[in-house]
Amino acid sequence: MIIDNYLRLSGSLATGGTTGQTITATANSDNVIDLSQAREIGEGKQLYAVFTVTAAFATGTSLTMAAVVSAATALTTPTTIGSTGAVVVASLTLGAQFTVVLAPQIASLGLRYLGVIYTVAGSSMTTGAMVCDITDGVQDGKKFYASGFKVDV
Repeated sequence: MIIDNYLRLSGSLATGGTTGQTITATANSDNVIDLSQAREIGEGKQLYAVFTVTAAFATGTSLTMAAVVSAATALTTPTTIGSTGAVVVASLTLGAQFTVVLAPQIASLGLRYLGVIYTVAGSSMTTGAMVCDITDGVQDGKKFYASGFKVDV
């Protein structure tokens, strides 16, 4: 998975590390991607929004992460092109990752701005930060398999 600061919607690449966007209430992503004109972002090569928790979340009930497109930079009247659905706070631990496929809008020209809307359910979060990158691949280096099995060749 290749990441690029121009394709980072939440957080930033900082010298020596990554800084996440603090999310304590419903909010838009720090950044939006200006596609320069109305265009279909999900057409062609499969794209993903990859969300990574950089500070564990507390309080609240759940968080929904939705990739959206809009005609306005403020993401007003957005069209959702991918969503995690409600993720309970207990799953929003440091390092947790969530992936959303950016779905094409069939028979549509698309919209100019791409961003993320975070929707907090329950009371406001007291802590929590997230990074979101747009990528063309997903890397899952967190799968481990039990040792002690035999492979016959």
